[in-house]
Amino acid sequence: MARRSPKRPSLIAGSIAWVASLLLFFPIFWMVLASFKTEAEAVQTPPLLIFTPTLENYAQIFDRASYLGYALNSVVISVASTALMIVLAVPAAFAMAFYPTERTRGTLLWMLSTKMLPAVGVLVPIYLMAKQAGLLDTQLVLIIVYTLSNLPIAVWMLFTFFRETPKDIIEASRIDGADVRQAIFYVLLPLVAPGIASTALLSIILCWNEAFWSLNLSAHDAAPLTAFIASFSAPEGLFWAKLSAASTLAIAPILIFGWFSQRQLVRGLTFGAVK
Repeated sequence: MARRSPKRPSLIAGSIAWVASLLLFFPIFWMVLASFKTEAEAVQTPPLLIFTPTLENYAQIFDRASYLGYALNSVVISVASTALMIVLAVPAAFAMAFYPTERTRGTLLWMLSTKMLPAVGVLVPIYLMAKQAGLLDTQLVLIIVYTLSNLPIAVWMLFTFFRETPKDIIEASRIDGADVRQAIFYVLLPLVAPGIASTALLSIILCWNEAFWSLNLSAHDAAPLTAFIASFSAPEGLFWAKLSAASTLAIAPILIFGWFSQRQLVRGLTFGAVK
């Protein structure tokens, strides 16, 4: 009987992975390609693959809007929201991982179930509260909303990382005289640093890409790059070339950030997977 080559399964899996990666990357490639076309070329059928690139769309975008202002808002909102989320998620996950009760599992499931609620379902009350508090079109309201919307995911991830940490280490630190705060900061956090880093990286990506709340709670002063993209749609129609250029400028920073941090992200997401 012919023996099956062990390389064949890995070759098939690798080929499937490459095909899936190309399919996922193709929309980004097509968007970048369209950003260097004229408006007529961007909507031409069949699509043009060979054309003379132009920077006209990028020049008009910088003339029309302050890209750096939108980008600064995105950076401030994403980083501040992530920092606040980590501050809230770490003690919550620590308590449920090391001091569980009979209601811990139900609490975790309830927190995760809030992500199943359509955002539009709570838009009106949140909008009215923000308006009453004078927070509309401010970075603060977006920071608060982004934090609360991503908090369940952060708690779940950190809970998983903390649960993989041996409880004996925490108990030993308590015997040595460390209180809860010292046990968290000087014992637990250094051990689960990769998990916390991956949670923070994922939060930054989610905040950067959030569009629904930025379009409904901001107008100009606090508008991030997702609102910057939407500003290039008009009643006359969509200007695909300019919209593609605006989208390219909006996703370029987070793509570069994700590229350089992918190793840390994967390391954190697989933390505790192998004993």
